[in-house]
Amino acid sequence: MKKQLLAVKDIVQITGVTVRTLHYYDRIHLFKPTHLTEKGYRLYDRSSLEKLQTILFLKELDFSLNDIADILKLTRQEQKEIVKKQRQTLLLKKQRLETIMGALEEYVAGKNISHLQLFNSSSVLPLKEQYENEARFIYGETESYKEFSETLENLSLDEKDERFQSMEELFKDIASCVDQPPSSDHVQRLIEEWKNSLMQFMTCDDELLACIAHTYKFDSRFKNYFNQYGDGDVADFLYSAIMHHIHR
Repeated sequence: MKKQLLAVKDIVQITGVTVRTLHYYDRIHLFKPTHLTEKGYRLYDRSSLEKLQTILFLKELDFSLNDIADILKLTRQEQKEIVKKQRQTLLLKKQRLETIMGALEEYVAGKNISHLQLFNSSSVLPLKEQYENEARFIYGETESYKEFSETLENLSLDEKDERFQSMEELFKDIASCVDQPPSSDHVQRLIEEWKNSLMQFMTCDDELLACIAHTYKFDSRFKNYFNQYGDGDVADFLYSAIMHHIHR
């Protein structure tokens, strides 16, 4: 006899998604179970699989979960039109990957990582990667990291690019002030702006800001990244300015 309803473990086995993902999709009303047992266990009918596979397909195409929720409300023809428009976005992503591959070849050939074209261009990808690595490396499984990850996951590609590009420009502004005291009003206004930008991704208390400042100064990846924007030790300057902001 065919199984009429699928449990979470069945969906996991069939699709490969995690239990956590299914629970999250339920929580945000993206993919809800069709039935609940008396004990509250989630059950799904067979037609739910098609919906989940559509969600996974759209996610692979780099749509945000919010966008996917909107797309699912459209007719099949309207969905096709949206996917067709996504082609240009994916082409840009492909070009960016080609840029990265070029940088990889330069690195293997012996070029210093801080001088690769990848890091000197206006592309937001390096900064994006560093923020992702930073959050994962420093905060691990903390609530701040989870908040950061969920914020990113719900942003469209354009929204992510806009936020990271804005942050990159802010770092350039801070680097241009490296000859000023870190405690100057102008530098501190920029640090306040930096803090507010971070708050768009996650809640930041003084302890977290100090951890980030420490990483900027002592992690060679970040130090090289910031120092490309000025002749002096921009990373050390940024660290001092942030610490002054915390203790003032």
